[in-house]
Amino acid sequence: MSRKKFLSAVFFLIALLAPVIVFAGADVVETGRLLAILLDAGRGAVAANQPLINDASKGDKGFTPDVFAQQLAEKFKARASVDLGNLKGSGVPEMAQKLLLELVEAAKKTVANNQDKINKPGVAYKGFTPAHFGTQTATLFSEKSGIYMKQTTTDALLRNPKNKADDFESGMMKKFGDSAYPRQGDKIASETTDGAVRVMLPLFYGKGCMGCHGGPKGEMDVSGYKKEGAKEGDLGGAVSVKLPAK
Repeated sequence: MSRKKFLSAVFFLIALLAPVIVFAGADVVETGRLLAILLDAGRGAVAANQPLINDASKGDKGFTPDVFAQQLAEKFKARASVDLGNLKGSGVPEMAQKLLLELVEAAKKTVANNQDKINKPGVAYKGFTPAHFGTQTATLFSEKSGIYMKQTTTDALLRNPKNKADDFESGMMKKFGDSAYPRQGDKIASETTDGAVRVMLPLFYGKGCMGCHGGPKGEMDVSGYKKEGAKEGDLGGAVSVKLPAK
């Protein structure tokens, strides 16, 4: 085969495979985005039930894994327009279908593992918050699936050493912390590096976060940590997901 014909054949194969490569890359990024949103939706479900969880006058709160899962599905559908009960019909990438269900199971297991705390009467602060949920669920999911997932934050806000950011995550959070970065709409950042697709979803403080992370700065919060003096809309951290590029 002549060099000209050889090069033509190579270019033909590249043109033929390029759409597949691009499509696969887009699927990986979308899978990471959906996983990050699902974990944060679980954080939101716990946050919505925080007054109930912290009610010292009640024993059994009725916040079971199944009740949680229903609320999780509702919050996720509202944010991602994806029905966890019909993933194939929702048009999500094939690789995401399996992983989303595995994350749901990890999230339910976290709630199950904390039932004794949640239902303990006579105690207000139970040590089960959106942050606790996020760390524990991400760990369970990663152990089961082999997919890297972490709830992380900046060194200045770090309370749990398990959540310490790596260099990539620290760099991305500097961008998230810029006041120009969108605070609404689940605006992820993604990058392919070292054979992996990194996806990060920023987490911004909401009104419900101010009890532990607001002011006055330096005052002890209910969990025994010093408040950071944050304001609504400030960066609180991020959900980080790392998936194989191929």
